[in-house]
Amino acid sequence: MRTYASLPGCCTAIAVAIALCATPALSASLSQDLTSLSLEQLANIEITSVSGRAEQLSDAPASVYVITNDDIRRSGARTLPEALRLAPNLQVARVSASSYAISARGMNAADNKLLVLLDGRILYTPLYSGVLWYAQDVMLEDVERIEVISGPGSTVWGSNAVNGVINVITKPAAATQGALLAGGAGNTDRGAEGRYGADLGNGKLRVYAKTIADDRTDRSNGTELRDARDRSQAGFRVDWDFGVTLQGDVYSGKVDQPNRDRSSMSGGNLLSTWNRALADGGNFRAQAYFDRSELEIPAVPIPQVFKERLDILDASFQHDLPAWHDQSISWGGEYRHASDRLQNVSSIAYLPDDRDLHWASLFAQDRATLGPSLDLTAGVRLEHNSYTGLEAMPSLRLSWKSQPRALVWGEVSRAVRTPSRLDRDLYAPANPPFIIAGGPNFRSETADVVELGYRAQPTDTLSYSATAFAHRYRHLRSVEIIDGHFIQVANQMYGTATGVEGWATWQVMPNWRLFAGGVYLRQRLHLRADSTDPTGTAAAGDDPPAQWQVRSSFDLPRNVELDFSVRHVGALPSPEVPAYTAVDARIGWRVQPGLELSVVGENLFDPAHVEFGSIANGSAIPRTVFFKVVWTL
Repeated sequence: MRTYASLPGCCTAIAVAIALCATPALSASLSQDLTSLSLEQLANIEITSVSGRAEQLSDAPASVYVITNDDIRRSGARTLPEALRLAPNLQVARVSASSYAISARGMNAADNKLLVLLDGRILYTPLYSGVLWYAQDVMLEDVERIEVISGPGSTVWGSNAVNGVINVITKPAAATQGALLAGGAGNTDRGAEGRYGADLGNGKLRVYAKTIADDRTDRSNGTELRDARDRSQAGFRVDWDFGVTLQGDVYSGKVDQPNRDRSSMSGGNLLSTWNRALADGGNFRAQAYFDRSELEIPAVPIPQVFKERLDILDASFQHDLPAWHDQSISWGGEYRHASDRLQNVSSIAYLPDDRDLHWASLFAQDRATLGPSLDLTAGVRLEHNSYTGLEAMPSLRLSWKSQPRALVWGEVSRAVRTPSRLDRDLYAPANPPFIIAGGPNFRSETADVVELGYRAQPTDTLSYSATAFAHRYRHLRSVEIIDGHFIQVANQMYGTATGVEGWATWQVMPNWRLFAGGVYLRQRLHLRADSTDPTGTAAAGDDPPAQWQVRSSFDLPRNVELDFSVRHVGALPSPEVPAYTAVDARIGWRVQPGLELSVVGENLFDPAHVEFGSIANGSAIPRTVFFKVVWTL
């Protein structure tokens, strides 16, 4: 058996495994333009991510921020991760030309405590419990809103919704009739897209296609990084009048790698949803989807290739009972099956190569009116998974409408991250004797969370929200040296995260709106006294202590729009990355109805900066200028 002392680099094998998979370098319709909505109307937007049923944003007892379609348009964002930068309660760091690290309330290095959904389809991969951001895309013109919850959402959405939930909701087909063509190019990227919507008589149809390409980036010292990518995607959506929706997407792409080869990704999905209003005043919703993704990454030594084919089948339902004696009760269930088929490489492997995983859950939630303007929401989800069996995720929320336009709320909850294949099945090398020998005893990570929030609109022109939070984490992932001979994945880390997050919007004048928001985070992670983890706590938390942003949207005469944003991100501790401030600007001109021209400048006062990773080897994100044309017929 090899000893630890003779294993140079074994402490980074977990990070290598994540890198293989995480970076390729290896319900209400907003039918009107949101620029015409007042702050009062924005506060009354209906959201569904907090409780699983429709409620006004102003009444939702959670730290939730809504990114509207008009926010996305006026930001000049061209990818979903870039659009998520608009949420002040998210940390969004660009790792390379094609990959991102995104989290809420810390744990960005671990990249496994944020649940992301697109029209109800879960985007996380059970290979390592994160999101392959380079494999996820959507036509941003078709996004109705993005609901971003910071804090746990496990009772409604299940495991892995530990630090937050991102729910991307696209427009119904009825809101995208006619044709739209868009295209643009800049000094670092280019893209084109088209969409057509038609009336079917008994429903509405939308079809679309898009393509995008990102040029490579450089290191801070100017040396070249091979991380350029190109990606194409097409899809459709049909909404029938009898309450059924059918939609799907197919995509493929390639990403450059340091070994002069290219990784590839492809996949497709098909999702169906049925909504029915019941005669007794209740509502029933059922959803099912199939999602296939394929990943192929050339590895060293050539010609070895890491391959994955992942098939996910998911079915769920929710029944909202009619209101009864000041009670609003919802209950439902979900079953998800993942079939993971791998071709490993000799240096590192997931064993067994092929594995089937299952998640089955039931939940119930009751919102009770206790008195004038006072509501109590209690719920619990019981979920069974293939690795650790039954897990319980309860929550308790109390909300008080202290004034007609003010809400005080508090929550206590327990959230769970269930094991992924990275936690249980990782081995290095692929054959014994092993340096890394899996994590046979790895258990679920848990978080006990307390939150206290306040949301108000004191005047017609000012609204704000503030939340204080405290997370206590248990059983966090560590890598332990066993008897001085090999490493196993274990749960010997624990810690806390406390902080405050908030944002405000001020309608200075009818044609000028200001926004400001930010997060202060204090994260303390520790290893248990008997831990033998040589990597410390850096593998879990690499997060800025503070970040903030300010945005200005101004409408000028002759249909000209002027938008500015200033975004500051504090320094990252390990590996050290200096703080940076990015200034972006956009000028848009609606030449005539249906024709819009815009130019976007990003990182205007800084030629390049590293956002995540090490200064020596990380991508330096450059200054960018991008021109775009949107033509609607």
